[in-house]
Amino acid sequence: MNLLLLLALFSQSSERLETWRQLQMLAIEPNLHHVQGIDTEDKLLWISSVDAKAGKGYLSKIDAASGKLLAQVEVQQGKRIHPGGITLDGDSIWIPVAEYDRDGPTTIERRNKHTLALESSFEVNDHIGCIAAGKSFLIGGSWSSRTLYQWTKSGEQLLKAPNPITTSWQDLKMDGDLLMGSGQITRQQGAVEWVSIPDLKLVRRILTGATDKSFSYAHEGMTYRNGKLYFLPEDFPSRLFVFEAR
Repeated sequence: MNLLLLLALFSQSSERLETWRQLQMLAIEPNLHHVQGIDTEDKLLWISSVDAKAGKGYLSKIDAASGKLLAQVEVQQGKRIHPGGITLDGDSIWIPVAEYDRDGPTTIERRNKHTLALESSFEVNDHIGCIAAGKSFLIGGSWSSRTLYQWTKSGEQLLKAPNPITTSWQDLKMDGDLLMGSGQITRQQGAVEWVSIPDLKLVRRILTGATDKSFSYAHEGMTYRNGKLYFLPEDFPSRLFVFEAR
């Protein structure tokens, strides 16, 4: 049955139920080990992932029709092997690369979305697990997004605040003026949430359920494009799930 997302949506003080239908399930061909973040555009998919045993982090460009690998670069820097949730920003991709330590430091990398080459970077003295890009700023979440940061795109910190939302966000995106976060509430119950900034008030929440392998859809990578939700919840063999509102 393809109507897998029975959703509770919250908009201000109103609550209503919707269903979203599955449009696609795509098998990702290469072994990306432990997947982290995703973004998509123009029939392409970018994925961040980590191989902790080998001590390597990756940014991969994937054909969104076939799931085949088009390009891949290593992004680790010494002990900083853990790339987090990523986001497209014009011709660039922002990707945090942290130590495998909830309190360890992070390098925020800006890479070219075409070549995957490093363009610039700045340092943060915390584990940044996900990042979103606005028109003139970046927002990042710490380990499980318990703390939220806002920076200029040159790395100047503008804001540091506790996250009032208890869902363990693993990937962040901007949807207009709203910040989107996705993550787990329990092992099989996930959520995608929209919050206003800078006050961090919940505007909308979607409860997502789990795959047939018992992974919450919001377990790892998430993006939202043209009214469609994209999820990459599973490690190798990884599958991309695409949904739209019915």
